[in-house]
Formats: sequence, structure tokens, C-alpha cells
Amino acid sequence: MIESNAGDAIIRIFHVHKHYGAKKALIDITLDIPKNEFLFVTGQSGAGKSTLLKLLYLGEAASEGHVLLDGMNLSRIPNNRMPMVRRKIGVIFQDYKLIPTKTVFENVAIVLEAMGRKSRLIQKKVNNLLRTVGMEDRAQSYPPSLSGGEQQRIAVARAVAGDPKIILADEPTGSLDPESAEIIMDLLKGIHRRGATIIIATHDHEMIRKTGGKICKLDQGRLVDFKKADMIL
Repeated sequence: MIESNAGDAIIRIFHVHKHYGAKKALIDITLDIPKNEFLFVTGQSGAGKSTLLKLLYLGEAASEGHVLLDGMNLSRIPNNRMPMVRRKIGVIFQDYKLIPTKTVFENVAIVLEAMGRKSRLIQKKVNNLLRTVGMEDRAQSYPPSLSGGEQQRIAVARAVAGDPKIILADEPTGSLDPESAEIIMDLLKGIHRRGATIIIATHDHEMIRKTGGKICKLDQGRLVDFKKADMIL
């Protein structure tokens, strides 16, 4: 068992397995992740990084074991409460997953609309977020007209719009040029300083070296290490 201080854990994973038919994507994962951690999930392709994140953002359910998120057992939450749980989590994907037919403003605002926020508050908050990620002047643009780095900045703004406690990012800089990647990482570090728990799946050791934090290393679905970045890089 690899764990941190369980009393301060915002995520607790107990003996989790994930199977896809005969394929074992995750094998007996047990892990505690503290509040306000900056954690990198590493490993070769097929190690289980993306699968682990999917379990955390309720994209899929564990085949065996339990995942507790902020004290809630995800396997025991009724469907009608899932939207409330998902509001605790912001997700950033490598391929952005922006809605191409909605403007930049609308792509960010959709999170707050789903939460039932008033239009006046939405207008103010989205404008502030776009200013923070340096995209205020592109508010009325559509995602296909933006570069990859610009789209990922919008994805970051959308992920944090609902003030989630946890940000999950799956290879958020994998398809970006070095300058854009640095901008995204600076944004995530700023979010972390404001109190969020950040979990990033990546194989980019140079990015980890520059950022610091903790590393959770997977190998063929098994958790093989959990320690500070500077201890294994």
C-alpha cells in the first residue's frame, strides 16, 4: 500500500482494479492523495494513466475496489447526485474537447449555466477567466479558428470555471509547442497556489522536472512508486 497522510486526503483509492474484458488496465491500486497536492501520474503508454483519471472524473467505474472523492464513495453515489459530485472536478483533455459550434465565451460559460448561475455573474466570471488565460480578445471566436495552445487555454478556463477542488489533466501539453506548454503549466501552478489539487497524467519528464511536486508511477496497470519528483528524476 502506498499512501500519504490519510487524514488530509481528498482522494482515497482502495484496492482498485479496472478490467476491459480479459485486459487488466489497473491492478490493485491503493493510494491516498492529499488536499492541494500537485501530482503527476507517469508511466509508458498503456500503463493505465488515462484509465486512472477516468475513474476519478466518473468517466468510468472501477471493476473492483473503491474510490473516495472528498469523503464520497463514488461506487455508492446515486445517478441523480452525480452532477453535484462532478462539480468538484475540473477536467482538461489533450484534445481540448471544446464545442466547435459555440464561441470561446460560450464554451466557458456552459459550466456556470449548468450550475444555475445568474447571467450577470456568468458574464463577469467568464470575462475574468478569459483575461486570466490571456484570451479575453478572442471571446467571440470559435475554437476551430484558434491554435492548439489557445484552445488549451480555453479548456483550462472552462475546467476552473466552477471553482472545483480537483483539476484532472490528461496530457494537457502533449500536442503543444514548448512556449504554449509553459503557459499552460504556469496557469495550472497558479490554480494550485489558490488551493486546488492538481493531478496530471503525462510522460513528459522535462515538464515534471521544471514543475516539481509528487509522482505516482504506473507500470502495466500497477502502482510502483509514489514520491517527490526530484527523488526519481
